[in-house]
Amino acid sequence: MAELTLSSKNPTGVKVDALVVGTQTTSDGVAVVGDDLPRDVVAELEALAPVLGITGARDEVRTVPAGAHLKAGVLVLTGLGARDESGSFAAETLRRAAGAAVRDLKGAASVAVALPAKDEAEVAAIAEGALLGAYSFTRYRDASGTTGSKPAGVVSTIEVLTSLARGSKAKAAVERAATIAAAVHATRDLVNTAPNDLFPAAFADIAKAAAKGTGVKVTVLDEKGLASGGYGGILAVGQGSSRGPRLVKVSYSPSRPHAKVALVGKGITFDSGGISIKPAKGMEAMKSDMAGAAAVLHTVLAASRLGLPVAVTGWLCLAENMPSGTAQRPSDVITIRGGKTVEVLNTDAEGRLVMADGLVAAVEEKPDVVLDVATLTGAQMVALGTRVSAVMGSDDVRSEVVAAAEAAGEQFWPMPLPEELAASMKSKVADIANIGDRFGGMLVAGLFLQEFVGTTPWAHLDIAGPSFNEGAAFGYTPVGGTGVAVRTLVELLEARAAKK
Repeated sequence: MAELTLSSKNPTGVKVDALVVGTQTTSDGVAVVGDDLPRDVVAELEALAPVLGITGARDEVRTVPAGAHLKAGVLVLTGLGARDESGSFAAETLRRAAGAAVRDLKGAASVAVALPAKDEAEVAAIAEGALLGAYSFTRYRDASGTTGSKPAGVVSTIEVLTSLARGSKAKAAVERAATIAAAVHATRDLVNTAPNDLFPAAFADIAKAAAKGTGVKVTVLDEKGLASGGYGGILAVGQGSSRGPRLVKVSYSPSRPHAKVALVGKGITFDSGGISIKPAKGMEAMKSDMAGAAAVLHTVLAASRLGLPVAVTGWLCLAENMPSGTAQRPSDVITIRGGKTVEVLNTDAEGRLVMADGLVAAVEEKPDVVLDVATLTGAQMVALGTRVSAVMGSDDVRSEVVAAAEAAGEQFWPMPLPEELAASMKSKVADIANIGDRFGGMLVAGLFLQEFVGTTPWAHLDIAGPSFNEGAAFGYTPVGGTGVAVRTLVELLEARAAKK
């Protein structure tokens, strides 16, 4: 990850490869937003804006020569849109503008960002956005460049220019932003890793390595441990693969915690659909079906690094869903931990099976609240598209997630759990079937999970579309793994910590 520092330098004299300033839309056209920039530079840019096609719209990034008045190599103009009624820019607007600018830079090693920030929260948003935008996944690139696939240079140092640079509150806010960005980057790395390298046992090893030195305890159950513990859902989904399933428990236990939170993550390291096999088109994206578990792992680690006074336990439900002679079959009946039986009518509705085991295990430890995170249904994308995640569950917890997401800059939309849809999952031979009505499929999946939480306050986060960006990059969001849900979950934990 890029190294980020705060600086009170004047943007005119800062020697970097690229200097980032803002543009905003106004009633008169476009205004350049850059404190301490020479008036001649501002006037020239605003005059040229129409010719250059610069509108100041959000996510718009334009690079122009810096000119003789500036020490930077190039000047990057990033759109902020219009100011709000208070005359300010929202934190997420600043975050996205900084991220879009840094992400767009290729071959610039050093960057200075001079966007307007009136307080520490806005400085932190700029810092977080810049770091998120600096992400690059190059694990499988030929570093020598002999195959023509050598990646372009990435940003290695970022200076956020602000008059608040020397303040302790600003420094603390930026340290938090760096911790959050690092957690998001690590989540993206896991999601982007090829499934031949990231299988359940490998994921478990990565979790153990990542937790070293953090005070987080990692416990791993292999096939024997899963069998003796009655984890029938994880075992059934993983039995078709030569690479066995795992349940990884990741525990952060500070002294005198203000709250006790359980997080359960879906970790299907590759989802072929099993015997109910998926179409070949688009199956390559199914390496991302473990994004929930990745987000849970790095949320717990971030909580530890931030020293939050909240006990957080993550349950990573890991399996590879493959078709083979040993795979589970449609019409199999399996027993989830705790004794509830499930008739498997479709082996491609496997995520809810592993999550059921994880939810039961989480509830057994009597947490104050359980949140599960899963790339659970294609129906989520049908309902909300690829940028907005869904949240279902207890009314108060669902509202808590939405509030945390808004504060963090992520999009989660509250969805209902209509009781009448539960009837569609009735089974003739078992306690419940793993599928029901096709219409409202996202809600049906949520109702299935609800069967395994009892009276514990709970929310289900379906991140199927937003977890993996198959389109063009935007804002601070790259192509591929996005790291969605990490920022929302950390924000929620911080809110819980602040209640007492």
